[in-house]
Order: sequence, then structure tokens, then C-alpha cells
Amino acid sequence: MPDGAMISLTIDAQTISVAPGVSVAAAVALAGSGVTRRSVSGAARAPLCGMGVCQECRVTIDGRPHQLSCQTLCAEGMHVVTASEGLS
Repeated sequence: MPDGAMISLTIDAQTISVAPGVSVAAAVALAGSGVTRRSVSGAARAPLCGMGVCQECRVTIDGRPHQLSCQTLCAEGMHVVTASEGLS
């Protein structure tokens, strides 16, 4: 990838561009709410530890649920779905 090249991906139907090496968790934060999932009671959750231990960063990536967004680097054309719907 040439210097200055950006990666385009879709997060909750919103296309964003990030630099190579950016984690999906960081891209989710850049895209808006930063919410990655909901607790069993419906509370909004977001990445906490940043190293895959807390599991709060789980999202669906390219149709695969429960992927750790803090441990996954963005890739060109990636489709990410979070559980942020219903937030105002």
C-alpha cells in the first residue's frame, strides 16, 4: 500500500476511511458512538481493556459474530456490525 493510502470499510452501513494498522475498535470509535455491543440488560458496552480480555469489544465482522474488535486490524472492504442501534 503506498504511503498515505487509506483503508475503506463499512461500520453499521457507514463507510469510513482509516490508516493502515488501525484496529476495528478504533475505527468504531472514529465512526461515532464507540458502542460495540449490548449487555444482556440492554446497556451499551464499549471496549475496556484493549487487549481482548474483557470481551466488551465484540462485533460482527464480515458476517462472523463475536470478533474482538480491539485485536482485529481494519482491512479494505471489511463490513463491521455493532450493537449500537437505538442510541440517540
